[in-house]
Amino acid sequence: MTDSVLPQDIVDLARRVVEENAKVGRMVATAESCTGGLVAAALTEIPGSSAVVDRGFVTYSNEAKQESLGVSSELIETFGAVSVACVWAMAHGALEHSNADVAVAISGIAGPDGGSELKPVGTVVFAKAVRGADGEPEGEMKLFEGQSRSEVRRHATLWALELLLP
Repeated sequence: MTDSVLPQDIVDLARRVVEENAKVGRMVATAESCTGGLVAAALTEIPGSSAVVDRGFVTYSNEAKQESLGVSSELIETFGAVSVACVWAMAHGALEHSNADVAVAISGIAGPDGGSELKPVGTVVFAKAVRGADGEPEGEMKLFEGQSRSEVRRHATLWALELLLP
């Protein structure tokens, strides 16, 4: 048991992310919307995280995504902030505006309001970008159905941490 404000499962996974990235000398960055900085907070709970965590961006508004990460307004207007296209751009923006080797981005609808038929409450999208990697965008959409706002955010945090494992 640790002395943390965060749930133990999040702290344990964050510890693995820090330890395993430290072993391979990899720096990470986060670009968070619906998680509001929980991923970065989890990582920085771990002693020694300064060897791994470069920075975290909390870009809750569309304007913040545009200003801090360089996500185009056209992309947001076309696909929405909760889209693989948007989080892919967020992850790449996090790499461009940091010294990280890998970045993860998260955007979603934690609820209780804001959902639609196409993107119901509990919809969360994730993307991972690795500096220098070629190929198709790596992103996915998850539906954490029937969960409270805090549970959607908890599941999203855990999923994002998994993506940061080497």
